[in-house]
Amino acid sequence: MFPSLQAKLKRFTELEQALQDPENLTDSNRLTQLQRELGGLSKVALRVRSFNALEIELADIRAMAADASDAETQEYAKAELATLQEQFDTSRQELEDMVLAGDSLTRGALIMEIRSATGGEEAALFARDLMEMYQKLVGKRGWKVEVLEFAPSDMGGVRECVLSISGEGAYQQLQFESGGHRVQRVPETETQGRVHTSMATVAVLPEATDVEVEIKDEDLQMDTMRAGGPGGQKVNKTESAVRITHIPSGIVVKCQDEKSQHKNKASAMRVLRSRLLERRQQEIHSARANQRKLQVGSGDRSERIRTYNFPQNRMTDHRVNLTLYKLDQMMQGELDELIDSLLKFDRDERLNEMPPDAEG
Repeated sequence: MFPSLQAKLKRFTELEQALQDPENLTDSNRLTQLQRELGGLSKVALRVRSFNALEIELADIRAMAADASDAETQEYAKAELATLQEQFDTSRQELEDMVLAGDSLTRGALIMEIRSATGGEEAALFARDLMEMYQKLVGKRGWKVEVLEFAPSDMGGVRECVLSISGEGAYQQLQFESGGHRVQRVPETETQGRVHTSMATVAVLPEATDVEVEIKDEDLQMDTMRAGGPGGQKVNKTESAVRITHIPSGIVVKCQDEKSQHKNKASAMRVLRSRLLERRQQEIHSARANQRKLQVGSGDRSERIRTYNFPQNRMTDHRVNLTLYKLDQMMQGELDELIDSLLKFDRDERLNEMPPDAEG
């Protein structure tokens, strides 16, 4: 039962055994990779293990009830059977939900890229507001956020920023934020009080591990340069900024936010791995994504998914036809209702796509 989840349990068991191997314990890089993969699988694997144990126990109690020759043993077996059946049904429902959630459930970390698009300086100011909205959500969830790259605009907005967000359920809950975010409001740059329409884009990439995406040194071209910026402390006199080109794919990643070239290279490699994993996922799911409204990793980040109308205090998600009149609260990170609606919509879509007894 649940073959896809049983496969995750099998891999989890292999990792548990690998962590007892002295050869792996003395290799710090390998140990870190194994522990990270184990941690990502633990939520699913432990529940599958518990489900399997319940299934065996339930079969044993049924056999006891069938073989019982006295009334007292039969009564005991029936009582135990009722209790175990309830636990089994609950556990089965949890695993069905996991199947419908797909791989997103086992991922806790993501790379989020926010960029200003149409609208000049106002688009950059809105990109900053989006960044702060997500940072407030992260704080409310108890997750962690790390700024990997930050390019400010002249008026304090954001031309581009790259965030690493990690925590229980982070990727699952934020995976549908990719796309174009349109804002309608009177911008700070407007002197006549007119409402303008601008756009910022968001891309959410699953953060890939070294195990998932192997990158060969010979496939990389690394260039170093001095960090740019508007001045002040962000501009340094050493070549700490790093630009990495992945030659086979043509993907280019640049990081300059850290003062250390070594740290910038490590950050750039994290982003590169995630972009390569995203590209692989796009290829795997491209045919299926054409039929789905919540196109995870569809690649079309300019497609408008949401409108933020400040004069009406309204947020509309166009994919699920959801309109909420509490934009002020949402910009403070209160996104629970929106996220729950997107997850429910995705679950229903997956359920409709799934053949009968596909995971039975």
